[in-house]
Amino acid sequence: MSETISSQPSTSSHPPPNRPDATEAPQRRVAASATGSSELADLEMRLHHSLRQYPDFPSPGILFEDILPIFADALLHQSLIRALELRVDKEYGSGSQRPDVVVGLEARGFLFGPSLALKLGAGFVPARKQGKLPGLTETAAFEKEYGKDYFQIQKDAIKPGQRVIVVDDIIATGGSAAAAGSLVKKLGGELIGYLFMLELDFLKGREKLDAPVYTLLSSQEEGSRKK
Repeated sequence: MSETISSQPSTSSHPPPNRPDATEAPQRRVAASATGSSELADLEMRLHHSLRQYPDFPSPGILFEDILPIFADALLHQSLIRALELRVDKEYGSGSQRPDVVVGLEARGFLFGPSLALKLGAGFVPARKQGKLPGLTETAAFEKEYGKDYFQIQKDAIKPGQRVIVVDDIIATGGSAAAAGSLVKKLGGELIGYLFMLELDFLKGREKLDAPVYTLLSSQEEGSRKK
């Protein structure tokens, strides 16, 4: 069998026979990134339209954001987990920079934190209110409207050097998330970020957090408040 030999020099535009084009892999990554960004934008729009708002609940002057319709619909629930997964992929890629542990805040961080952790191949660790966890725990305080509250994490739940992301439904003033982040560091974990479904931008809660903050949605004008 005869073999045709090309006299054209090998370049990035004309790679040698049977050798992959060096430009193909980056091009595939760019295409995948663009596809993921488009999918994420579509999912975020779908999720935003599903939220319900209740004025003056639980007290006058508060506009309450209700995320529960998302969990009442299986397709919306799937959309939420997929959107969170895509956001993690966008920020941390698919290699060694991804989180080893997802820390979910009591109580609504428990609604989606375990499912996200499963998707990422990570462990899930709950940050619970004081007195709810057995065994040895680490404790951190945070300010609430009418005094202090406390989060705890079991001391053996996070191993030194593990990469950790903290998740919750809404970031408002940021105090509870900051407390959870401090617990991660006390236990020797590497706090790589915070991830929220929704941000109340006017409360500037992200300014209290000492790691990158990522959110799917933002809502409410200044003058509205959340408990």
